[in-house]
Amino acid sequence: MKVLKGRTAWAGFAAGAVLLFAVAPALLSDFRLGLLAKYLCMAMVAVGICLAWGRGGLLTLGQGVFFGLGGYAMAMHLKLADAGPGNLPDFMQLYGTATELPWWWRPFANPVFALAATALLPMAVAALLGLFIFRRRVRGAYFAILSQALAAAFAIWLVGQQATTGGTNGLTDIQGFFGYALDDPVNQRMVYLVIAAALLLLIAVARQLIHSRYGELLVAVRDSEERVRFLGYDPANVKLVAYVVAAGMAGLAGALFVPAVGIISPALIGIVPSIEFVIGAAVGGRASLVGAVLGAIAVAWAKTTLSEEFPAGWTYFQGLLFIVALAFLPGGLASLAKTVRRRKAGAPDKAPVVAVGEAA
Repeated sequence: MKVLKGRTAWAGFAAGAVLLFAVAPALLSDFRLGLLAKYLCMAMVAVGICLAWGRGGLLTLGQGVFFGLGGYAMAMHLKLADAGPGNLPDFMQLYGTATELPWWWRPFANPVFALAATALLPMAVAALLGLFIFRRRVRGAYFAILSQALAAAFAIWLVGQQATTGGTNGLTDIQGFFGYALDDPVNQRMVYLVIAAALLLLIAVARQLIHSRYGELLVAVRDSEERVRFLGYDPANVKLVAYVVAAGMAGLAGALFVPAVGIISPALIGIVPSIEFVIGAAVGGRASLVGAVLGAIAVAWAKTTLSEEFPAGWTYFQGLLFIVALAFLPGGLASLAKTVRRRKAGAPDKAPVVAVGEAA
């Protein structure tokens, strides 16, 4: 059975690679391919949510913080590269009063430091927060509220730092990506391919964790934390690993979002975006890697399409979609076929997280 599941997973992985690297670039225009690159960044965040929420039961409503940390780390480097050695970024010359670069900006001039910071900085922040939260046995709705409050606080802080972070506007008009001009369609396709490769890599990493002994331990902590503690394991450390890994994935997604879109701002990392990340995973199926990825892409596409037609009603529709998914299809669209078969057989529905080991 395990061999069959492994072969099925590799077949699905290969099919996804063909779709992303061959079919999509061949069929989509440059504009549509750029939109898909943006959607794939949302899917990368959903992979981390699938691990933390789908496997570990940690409802992470603050992933926008880690997405923003990775995005701003990348954008700071790219803005410095666009400005040239010894020059200030354009927004600092317009809004700032300083005549020299702030000290905390200077390390980001180094591309190696900036690349490492896109993932390590969110992971470090998540580790500090996780130690504080999980050691005090904060869980459930309280953990979700705390993570959401963190996203709000981070967005508010960014808005108030206009001279050094661009304030409400954020870091905009990013023109280059490590020496490649982003207004060149060829380079835009290169960015898309990098994002697609990163998504497949994160899916592979998450699947390995899910099917490892650590993944089983994470499920045990979710189902009965006290029993795991009596067996000699520290549940706080188990949950901390999932939280930190999910944060690193969100940070990498934010970093790649910047060259794909050319901007990062507080509007992209606050409470609403954080909830949108979760909605995508919930609609597709938080217990399934493939479901979470496809759900995130579908919700992002629907936002782009429907928000143009119904700008005032999209937010309400999104909230309704989240409620309906949790109330009537807890396993998301990925569990639809199993749910229908189970109801036809007269068996009661099972919680989707129980079967999360079967994810992708």
